[in-house]
Amino acid sequence: MATRFAQQARKILCIGRNYVEHIKELNNTAPSKPFFFLKPSSSILLPNEGPMLVPSGTVVHYEVELAAILGKELKNLNPKTFTEQDAIDAIDGYALAVDMTARNVQDEAKKKGLPWSIGKGFDTFLPISNFIPKSQIPDPHNVHLHLEINGQTKQSDNTNLMIFKLPQILSTMSSIMTLQPGDIILTGTPKGVGPVNPGDRMTAGISVDGKELEAKVDVQVEQKPGPYVYSQI
Repeated sequence: MATRFAQQARKILCIGRNYVEHIKELNNTAPSKPFFFLKPSSSILLPNEGPMLVPSGTVVHYEVELAAILGKELKNLNPKTFTEQDAIDAIDGYALAVDMTARNVQDEAKKKGLPWSIGKGFDTFLPISNFIPKSQIPDPHNVHLHLEINGQTKQSDNTNLMIFKLPQILSTMSSIMTLQPGDIILTGTPKGVGPVNPGDRMTAGISVDGKELEAKVDVQVEQKPGPYVYSQI
């Protein structure tokens, strides 16, 4: 079960702009309701599977997040009656994830009104921890996330700062597409995002009530081989 959940993921759904200070640091507009994008399952980088790869010509940013792993099918949920307990009951467990973004690729696509799947979808662009049993996180809206680059803390905040909580996230998503067992839901990132470069070491962790959980992300950053070189779209 440690990594099987990631290997069996049907889809990865990622909430954007879910922390106020992160919205401000990127000069984005705060959404009035949850919006989300998809990452391919091929972007998953499991523990000890190798380095995170920076494509040539890209500016790659880290975004630490709590990931929820679904345990049941959800479809057309009524947001008025779908409670926090219902959301927790629908979750099989959790993981710590780092949503990597080729920021210059994403920014150009956004300016031109084009999809930005490329900026989120490169191989290794989702380093993820081992599975965290639900019993270790009694309240997903009260866990502490942190991320370091070369030992220097860059992100450190609590999920109680999320704008949209899991009931609204799941009900909104389910009204658009059926959520399936094994789907991975990324819940957004707090402030402090920034670049990583080849040669860096990226680490991240999660704690509950001051106790650090065993789930970790610890990856080296290297240059991506292959023919891809970013150029303007």
